[in-house]
Amino acid sequence: MDDARVLEVVDALDRGERRIASKEGDAWVVDEEAKAAILAYFRLRQVEPQELGPFEYTDKIPIKRGHAERGVRVVPGAVVRYGSFLGEGVVVMPGFVNIGAWVGPGTMVDTWATVGSCAQIGANVHLAGGAGIGGVLEPVNARPVVIEDDAFVGSRAIVVEGVVVGEGAVIAPNVSLTASVPIIDVTGPEPVEHRGYVPPRSVVVPGTRPKAFPSGTYQVACALIIGRRSESTDTKLSLNETLREFGIGS
Repeated sequence: MDDARVLEVVDALDRGERRIASKEGDAWVVDEEAKAAILAYFRLRQVEPQELGPFEYTDKIPIKRGHAERGVRVVPGAVVRYGSFLGEGVVVMPGFVNIGAWVGPGTMVDTWATVGSCAQIGANVHLAGGAGIGGVLEPVNARPVVIEDDAFVGSRAIVVEGVVVGEGAVIAPNVSLTASVPIIDVTGPEPVEHRGYVPPRSVVVPGTRPKAFPSGTYQVACALIIGRRSESTDTKLSLNETLREFGIGS
C-alpha cells in the first residue's frame, strides 16, 4: 500500500466512512486493508510534540479534532486519537479512545475507561468507570473486540482478544473476558459453555470453577451467565437492579 493510500484510508476511518469491522449477518467481518493502513500509518509518522492549551504531548498520532461539529462531548483529561470515530451524542469522560476504534452514537465512555485500537463499540453502550476494552491490531485478519448496541460493561471489567459482547448484554464489574476464558451459561439444567462470545442480553458475573493440577485442585477464573436482561432495564439500566433480579445485587 503506498503512502497516499494509507493516508486516505486512515482519514476515512477518522470520518467514519470506513470501519475496521462490520457485521454481516451473524458474523463480524474485518476490513483487512483498513487494519494494514493503521499499521503502515504508525511507520509513516514520527514522534513529535503536540500542544493543546496548557498541555504538551509527544506522540506519533495526532489528537482527534472537530468534536463540537459532530455533537460529541469530550471532557478535559480525555484523549481521543485521530483515526478513531465517535458518533453523535458520544460522551468521553477522562479516558482514552485509540486509533481505529469506532464508538457508536449515544455511547458513554466513563471515567478512566479505555477503548483499545480497532475496538468496535455499538450505539447506546455504557462503558463504566475503569472498564478496559482491549485493542487488536495484529494480525490484520484478527477480529477486534466488539461491544454491540445497548450493552453495559461494568466498572473494572476487561474485554480483550477479540471477544464479542452481544447486543444488550450486561457485564458486571470485575469480569475478565478473553478468548480462552470460559463463559458458562448456568441458567438451564446443564451448563452451556461459550468462548470469546457473550450471547445477546446475557447477564454475566465473575465466577470460578475447579481445575485439577499436579499439586492439587484449585479454583480458576471463568464468567457465569446467570440470566437474561429483562425489558424493565431497557430504558435505563441500573446494574444493581439487574443483579438484584438474580439475587446478587445489594
